[in-house]
Amino acid sequence: MTATTTPTSSAATTHATWHLSRQLRENAAQMPQRVALREKRHGIWRDITWADYLANVEMVAYALAALGVGPTDRVAIQSENRPEWLYVDLGSNMLRAAVVGFYPTNPVAEIRYLLQDSGARVLVAEDQEQVDKAMAVIDDVDTLEWVVYLDSRGLADYDDPRLLSLDEAVARGAERRASDPELLSRIDAEKTPEDLVTLIYTSGTTGPPRGAMLSADNISYGTDVFAEDDGMFGSDGLTHDDVLVSYLPLSHVVERGVTTWGGLRNGTIVHFAESIDTVVADLAEVQPTVLFAVPRIWEKIQASVAIRMANASRVKRLAYDLSRRLGDRAAQERIGTGGAHTPLSRVLTFCAWVLAGRKLRRHLGLAKVRMALSGAAPISTEVLTFFLSIGVLIHEAYGMTENTAVATANRPGRVRLGTVGEPQPGIDLRLDDRTGEILTRHRGTFIGYWNKPEATAETVDADGWLHTGDVGEWVEGTHLKIVDRIKDIIITAGGKNISPSEIENAIKASPYVREAVVIGDQRPYLTAIIGIEFDTVADWASRRRIEYTTYRDLSTKPEVIELIADVVRDVNTRLARVESVRKLRMLHKELDHEDGELTATQKLKRSAFAATVPHLIDDMYAGTSEYPGADLGRG
Repeated sequence: MTATTTPTSSAATTHATWHLSRQLRENAAQMPQRVALREKRHGIWRDITWADYLANVEMVAYALAALGVGPTDRVAIQSENRPEWLYVDLGSNMLRAAVVGFYPTNPVAEIRYLLQDSGARVLVAEDQEQVDKAMAVIDDVDTLEWVVYLDSRGLADYDDPRLLSLDEAVARGAERRASDPELLSRIDAEKTPEDLVTLIYTSGTTGPPRGAMLSADNISYGTDVFAEDDGMFGSDGLTHDDVLVSYLPLSHVVERGVTTWGGLRNGTIVHFAESIDTVVADLAEVQPTVLFAVPRIWEKIQASVAIRMANASRVKRLAYDLSRRLGDRAAQERIGTGGAHTPLSRVLTFCAWVLAGRKLRRHLGLAKVRMALSGAAPISTEVLTFFLSIGVLIHEAYGMTENTAVATANRPGRVRLGTVGEPQPGIDLRLDDRTGEILTRHRGTFIGYWNKPEATAETVDADGWLHTGDVGEWVEGTHLKIVDRIKDIIITAGGKNISPSEIENAIKASPYVREAVVIGDQRPYLTAIIGIEFDTVADWASRRRIEYTTYRDLSTKPEVIELIADVVRDVNTRLARVESVRKLRMLHKELDHEDGELTATQKLKRSAFAATVPHLIDDMYAGTSEYPGADLGRG
């Protein structure tokens, strides 16, 4: 089926381009003492008002200017989420320089490539770990002149004239400001909608990451769409009463869009966790009203509930089990109405809430969530149904860096589980007649890939259609379902086309499974390589007095293999015979970004992964059973 949306009249198509730094100044003028950001330090939340926010950004802007940064330059950031990330981001914007976000997990080899490719002039590094990576490659990067660090611990003995603290850079900036107080005003007057605001490097699942260029107009458009009354956040859009927790990497387009761009556009209050390890506790403390998470996070939360309930008292388990049964019934009611409540679902939800849901949601940090979102990768309907059963309706959305994350979303009252929703207001979206590839066209389509005109031409055609690389299909003629990446579709030896991600997500819906990789291209049947969810399986094993030492030891226990085999057998009962997984082998370690098996956003690099486990794949098709695993039969 091929369908095209007709552009609609909306604010997203009529608004003039707004600029980030100008919005910051407007917010500081209109609500100077209102809290914009909160940062947790030493267990205490510290308020940062809009006036503080502006003052800090201007200080950093002058600091960067003192280091030689100006229009069209690039400034790189490698840090966990913290206010300084935003100060550097917007400070660079005040100078008409573009920001390049690196992931804290990027290994040295990737840092070298990203710095060389982007031509960054300054790198802002969070701490000693990130500084060490930068200093290991600085002599290989001709453009890199300065490394500015935020946290000085462990750096006292470092002696390199190109290395300085943020405080030292700010002191130089104060001198620059004194000598040229109108610098930022002059630069601001020269801003255009075509200004390059950021380079966001794609995940690089099949090759080196590519820098997607987003302009001021791209970002203005995307942020306006998210603020629409008819958009994903409901009739009120995002408001200054909304509370958010920033914890997903700011290098990612969606987190940047919500935390930085959306925070400015809508005046929300953004909280920064003390560290990535404290996110769960911080969510419970903050109780956000809007929560975006990638599927891996939602799956992790579900797994934590399984552990919590397995170790609860008998009375609590009974209350939870009854609450879940009532919640499941309410969820089925709401699934039939697009997520809207019926009189029966309201009663069932209230009873479930009284029994166990109230305490559980508060513990998970979901007590006040009015909008829960999932994106960046497919998520199983089993996970979505679980959260709906505890009263949290997750809205799947779809977009990518190259279209400023604007494509589709499930809107309040019109949710279809298993789909990524309807096209956003005011965009063109269609499916290719021949391949089913999803194509989008709108004002948020990126400028192109940095220094890669050929790759840009392959991605955006002469008519302005962005080729996403994803295969889709329409559900009920209105909602889009993602089938898989074109390059990931499996064609079996029998000529059957199979989407591995749907099978993998069904397996990963189990709280005992962290990774599931389905194999079968040009093979006679499907097999899978499974990685356990260590915490959940460890708890399961401990309660059964199964002794183990390491991840590898635990994953190879016969009882654990049978546990995982039962999970896959159960999934097989819901699949067509040709889609059934016949054999599985166990991973002996957790997949890792630094080992090249995952991207920085935790997406599987299929070809790189396959190259690390050829022995497991060969064993499944040779039938030798040399490695720990299971033969599941013909399904």
